[in-house]
Amino acid sequence: MDVREATGADWPRIHPFFRAVVDAGRTYAYPEGLSAEDARPLWMEQPPGRTVVAVDGEAVVGSAEMGRNRPGRGSHVATASFLVDPAAQGRGVGRLLGEHVVAWARDAGYRGIQFNAVVETDTPAVSLWRSLGFTVVGTVPGAFDHPEHGHVGLHVMHLDLTGG
Repeated sequence: MDVREATGADWPRIHPFFRAVVDAGRTYAYPEGLSAEDARPLWMEQPPGRTVVAVDGEAVVGSAEMGRNRPGRGSHVATASFLVDPAAQGRGVGRLLGEHVVAWARDAGYRGIQFNAVVETDTPAVSLWRSLGFTVVGTVPGAFDHPEHGHVGLHVMHLDLTGG
């Protein structure tokens, strides 16, 4: 598996698993049923942000979008979001994308990475980010309406890239 920059030609291969993940309602607060046209600007970042895809041969099996968490005085902290095709889960796609984002943010000179909304019941994601050095700096109680668990918290997670 490799990670490369996403192109416009990748969007039709990303959108089906974007829809599957979002419509499942377990990890993203985006509205269900987004068309390819409506979802594209939410995922396909414009510079200075970027979007990448994880590919296995010719198959796009995951994607990440990344950039500044906030403009101006917050622009020294990065953020990112991740999608793995449900058919490719358990194959290390999320870890590959996570490691890519951490390396990208470090190389780009960011002082940290902040994930603004990691669903607390998304155990695989929380475990992955912790294994990459992220910590939970706070949890917004009941901020996510999970289809099975009801109102659950959203973790704010952070990785310090300053070495401190």
